[in-house]
Amino acid sequence: MKNSKSLFSAYIELTKPRILSLVLVTTALGFFLGGKGVFSWGTLIYLLIGASGVCAGSGVLNQYLERDVDCLMLRTQKRPLPTGIISPSEALSFGIILILAGLIVLCLKVNLLTAFLGILTAFLYVLVYTPLKKISWLNTTIGSIPGAIPPMGGWAAATNNLDLGAWVLFFILFLWQHPHFYAIAWMCKEDYKRAGFKMLPVVDPDGISTFRQIIVYSLILIPVSLVPSFIGISGKIYLSGALLAGILFFLSGQKLSRTHSIADARGLLKASVVYLPVLFLLIILDVSF
Repeated sequence: MKNSKSLFSAYIELTKPRILSLVLVTTALGFFLGGKGVFSWGTLIYLLIGASGVCAGSGVLNQYLERDVDCLMLRTQKRPLPTGIISPSEALSFGIILILAGLIVLCLKVNLLTAFLGILTAFLYVLVYTPLKKISWLNTTIGSIPGAIPPMGGWAAATNNLDLGAWVLFFILFLWQHPHFYAIAWMCKEDYKRAGFKMLPVVDPDGISTFRQIIVYSLILIPVSLVPSFIGISGKIYLSGALLAGILFFLSGQKLSRTHSIADARGLLKASVVYLPVLFLLIILDVSF
């Protein structure tokens, strides 16, 4: 029983549940905003099931491709593949089955546009972003594209099109990911260096470019995050709250750019983790009331 439980937990860990949770929340948000509410619980459930399969499978294949270098990093050496709990062939089969199952659900129960966005996300994450981590520091920017597609998938599921609102959600997620992941990369730069990953803090050890990117992206995020109020998606409650949240997020990045400390990188990471749920809660409250 213990071994079965450990094996089950290992398979769950392979799916990267934290990323999966964020993907499902942003997908549901896109569906809610695109459909101006939940017009069909059945469609939403199928959407989340399909998105879960695609996202979870992508996470599995990412770990399959990085299984050798995961052994070299402290933060990843206890994952199921480096520890041998799950074999590479089992992980490969598991990841492919999850992605295919998710795409089938999206094709048959949602619509083809959403399914296309799903396969595009998997392709960019697994076959572009993952190998690019060993080639160029631009991997963070490229990797932010599949990370920002899920709300578009939710919007497409509700409307079967990608109008301005979907693209606004995309750019909010795209911009937010840069300070979020650069904070992580600064904290873990020695780990990434051991693995041979060309993360920006690795190729930019003094941090000049890293902190410039954090400041620029968090600054641009402020006006972009306000756009929903100007295109009719949300109102004054969201406008005021998003402005305040954006300024505080920016100040967290600015503090890190001054001190270069791990403590302030951790502070920026925490600020990024708080910022996004606050933004989502504000827009939902504004739309609902």
